[in-house]
Amino acid sequence: MRIYEELFIVKPDAPEEEVDQVIEQVRQAITSQGGTVDKVEKWGVRKLAYRVQKHHEGYYVLLQFSASPQTVKETERRLRVLDSVLKFLTVRIDEKLKRVEKRKKRREKQAARRPAPPAPVPEAPVEAAMIPGMPEAEVEKD
Repeated sequence: MRIYEELFIVKPDAPEEEVDQVIEQVRQAITSQGGTVDKVEKWGVRKLAYRVQKHHEGYYVLLQFSASPQTVKETERRLRVLDSVLKFLTVRIDEKLKRVEKRKKRREKQAARRPAPPAPVPEAPVEAAMIPGMPEAEVEKD
């Protein structure tokens, strides 16, 4: 199983129920093929970078899921058929997660080899009475 992120944009004038219905259809397409949906994020209506099908805004939804490549193909086919979906993008992120983990382990290993920096020495407070030519500081007494 590979880990993917699916970002799709629904028409901004679509009601909340229709957006939930699209999310549920995608979720069912993934789970029926043996995949698992890890995370669903509704980003809400945002401005598009350019006009798509005469729309300047769109309702963004991000799904993170684990599935086989055939499942991704079927999910994309279903998104392509839906009229309410303006655009979609599927990205495989497990490769990136592996690289991040590898880099993190390497940094920890290098940090363990480096000697610990010496503890900073606290400086003694300088009193005004010790500096020649300075008037003595007034101290309040209770």
